[in-house]
Amino acid sequence: MRVIGTAGHVDHGKSTLVEALTGIHPDRLKEEQEREMTIDLGFAWLSLPSPQGNEEEVGIVDVPGHRDFIENMLAGVGGIDAALFVVAADEGVMPQTREHLAILDILQIQGGVVALTKVDLIDDVDWLELVENDLRQVLAGTVLENAPIVRVSARTGAGLAELKSVLGAVLAERPPRPDLNRPRLPIDRAFTIAGFGSVVTGTLSDGSLRVGEEIEILPKGLRGRIRGLQTHKQKEQVAVPGSRTAVNISGLSLDQITRGDVVAHSGDYLATQRLDVRFRLLPDIIQPLQHNTEVKLFIGAAEVVARLRLLGSEELFPGESGWLQLELNQPVIAVRGDHYILRRPSPGETLGGGKVVDPHPDRRHKRFSQATLERLAALSQGTPGDILLQALLALGAAPLKDIIARSNLEAEYARQAVQELGELGQLLNLEGDASRSAGAFAPDDLVISKGLWEQISARMLHEVESYHRAYPLRRGISREELKSRLKEFTRFSPRLFNAALRQLVASGEVQENGPLVLRSGHTIQLTPQQQNSLDRLLKRFAAAPYAPPSYKECQEELGSEELAAATLELDHLVAVAPDVVFRKEDYEHMLADVRRLMQQQGTLSVAQVRDHFNTSRRYILALLEHLDAIGVTIRDGDVRRLKI
Repeated sequence: MRVIGTAGHVDHGKSTLVEALTGIHPDRLKEEQEREMTIDLGFAWLSLPSPQGNEEEVGIVDVPGHRDFIENMLAGVGGIDAALFVVAADEGVMPQTREHLAILDILQIQGGVVALTKVDLIDDVDWLELVENDLRQVLAGTVLENAPIVRVSARTGAGLAELKSVLGAVLAERPPRPDLNRPRLPIDRAFTIAGFGSVVTGTLSDGSLRVGEEIEILPKGLRGRIRGLQTHKQKEQVAVPGSRTAVNISGLSLDQITRGDVVAHSGDYLATQRLDVRFRLLPDIIQPLQHNTEVKLFIGAAEVVARLRLLGSEELFPGESGWLQLELNQPVIAVRGDHYILRRPSPGETLGGGKVVDPHPDRRHKRFSQATLERLAALSQGTPGDILLQALLALGAAPLKDIIARSNLEAEYARQAVQELGELGQLLNLEGDASRSAGAFAPDDLVISKGLWEQISARMLHEVESYHRAYPLRRGISREELKSRLKEFTRFSPRLFNAALRQLVASGEVQENGPLVLRSGHTIQLTPQQQNSLDRLLKRFAAAPYAPPSYKECQEELGSEELAAATLELDHLVAVAPDVVFRKEDYEHMLADVRRLMQQQGTLSVAQVRDHFNTSRRYILALLEHLDAIGVTIRDGDVRRLKI
């Protein structure tokens, strides 16, 4: 699932273009429609063609262009995959054009298309060429430097088909959003719907959300449960990373939720009021940035006031980059690598931005500590934990020593990384010795990331449950078939399968019955009609316990091979040969008599056993060969004796 964000100067036709592309007018507020100006975030969606020939549904976040509403724009632009950068052909590059471009550049929104709108107002082709050339100069050196420019008219429809095609091609080049099984949804809107309660929206990242899950609203720590999910007004059981998602939350009222809060699973994220960041000051800022400046921080959908501490220098000049430590007046949720924007509160001005390097620094840094600056530089390249986790994700599941070898970390850094990831629950041991303390790992332990383990365990449970639904008269799925159904996990080795299965059995999710795997508590349930057929068959067995119907006759009586097999699974019948079966109680009686007679007489022939039960040789020979096979009797010429 992908999301496109609009950007551009006020009144350059962003909302009108979105409506022409989607048929949905994104301005939802009455004031917006009356003023014909986007004040808050608007949303729409459409299907775009892909180079493979299929179509993909894509969300659009329409952001305000007016300077007075630029901060609302920042709440929505952070979660997009590509930008639809809108410039009106009759006006060209304007102030908010440059400011929005700077924000896209700071946030490193790599994919983008420039829509040159209102071309129907221009008759002079030379003017359009002039505007495009000016645009190329402005875009040079930014993330949109090589973005295609498409001339369009929302009023006449000219260029819309080409624009859709180009947008589809640009999105196809963007990598999919990763599923780290740590979902977070920065809330950019919150409202109520009569009869449903609180609803929040945002762009989901880092994991999936499911109906019925318990969630936490961070940083407030409020608990609720997902009552329903929607993407583009379609109900979903699961919302995937990258999707524009509406979450209906039970247990929380609207006045408890604000824009900038984050929906997440409990325990996945910690709030912070201090950030270490890399910062780039925009080149067109008039004056240098001073230490201790008060700023507005925009991260995710949150907006908080912060005071910056400039590290390693007295001031930062326009166009320069440096290290900052931000002291926030309110807690936020941030992760290493998150992009952010800083603005001057008054007069409002976008100063610049960058990436979070450490979301949880343990103290205020000495501003000119060389050790601190070196540490931040190293962190910007990746912490030992980050490096080890990337090696783990690359290998899937592997012995810990192989993961460490792949990471190329020195021994002490590797030890710290293993401890860190273990304490965070991101590194799991599938074969851990129960006698060792929690989080302890040995070099040969089979380890796996939390994300991959949750994918594998969920898939295994799904396959077992699907098998139960498809074959309700079977006790469970065979281990080998279950393994084959998981073949798309290319690194799914026998060792990993066995370890994963042991974990699920130990957790009580599934149980093993010989070679079969079944959901814990699963039992075969016969319908009333099936039970009646079985009762009729068992009466035939009762009438001739030692000369019963053959297995083939059982299938014919029951009218189903599956039901006949279920009689064996349910222990109503015992098969001693492919076509010879006895009732369970008759089989046990015959076994007891054979033991007793052999204990009394020492040996028995087939004829003696046949005469004892007054039946035919066919049944007794099958029974005795069965008893030989299971180790109860042993053949000695023409007679048999007890083996045990």
